Parts: sequence; C-alpha cells; structure tokens
Amino acid sequence: MTQRINYQEQSPELFKKLVELNTVIKQGAIEESILDLVAIRASQINGCGFCVDMHIKQATIHGERALRLHHLAAWRESTLFIPRERAALAWTEVLTRLPEQGVPDDIYERVRTQLSEKELSDLTFEVMAINAWNRINVAFKFVPGSYDKAFGLDKAHLE
Repeated sequence: MTQRINYQEQSPELFKKLVELNTVIKQGAIEESILDLVAIRASQINGCGFCVDMHIKQATIHGERALRLHHLAAWRESTLFIPRERAALAWTEVLTRLPEQGVPDDIYERVRTQLSEKELSDLTFEVMAINAWNRINVAFKFVPGSYDKAFGLDKAHLE
C-alpha cells in the first residue's frame, strides 16, 4: 500500500486542531483504558489499519492485556469487559454506524446507567474524533506502523 498524500503537510492547521481536540479529550472524564478500547473498536469497524495498529500499540503501552484486545471485536460475547466498558463500546458502535433511524432509545438508556452526562458527552467527542481520524487515514492510505518511532509506539514491542 502506498500512501496517497500527507494531510499533515497539506492541511497543517486543520491537523493541529484535530490533535488539540484529542489532547482535550484525554484530559476529560473518560479513563484512558476506555478511550483506548473505543479508538480500537471504531477503527476496526471503519477498517482503518493505521489506527487499529496505533491504538493497539498505545493500549499495550498503557498496560492493556493482550487477551482483552483479542476479544474486542467480539466484546458482546466476551466476559472480559465490565458494564461501563460495554456501555462505551455499544455507544461507539451505534455512533460509528449511525442507524438510519438515529440512536435507539434503549441503547441511550443502557449507556446512561453506566455514564454520567459529562462522561457521555466526552465519550461522544472521542467517538467523533476517532471516526475523523479513521476517515482521513483510510482516504489517504496511511501505512500501519509508519509513524511508530515518531509516536513512541515502538515501546509496545509489537513488531
């Protein structure tokens, strides 16, 4: 796979703003472990190899267990995720796929039993952000692993 264009060079101000959004999200109400799971799951759904690769490496560096990462694609059937994580993953999936009829009330109500209004709002911004990253990286065919050294992802030791 050959990268098409480098959007970071072509639109540096827009790229900078998206990075700033991610920085603010990381300081928000949602814990790092859930942010990692959400980023990976949305990236799996969107087929973004660059982001799946990057976020699995980040999650590994953050201490996430390999088995949970392997189970993430089948989180509904797995016993490895707590209700709060399940709520975040359900919210991620429904917002990433956006059904024609919108977000069903039952999913919203289920998520609200696990997350405060602030947490739900912050999580929604995370889902929005990762979907933006997925779309730009898929569009321009960013190569998985190509920024490992620059982002410190080589520390995951997942060569």
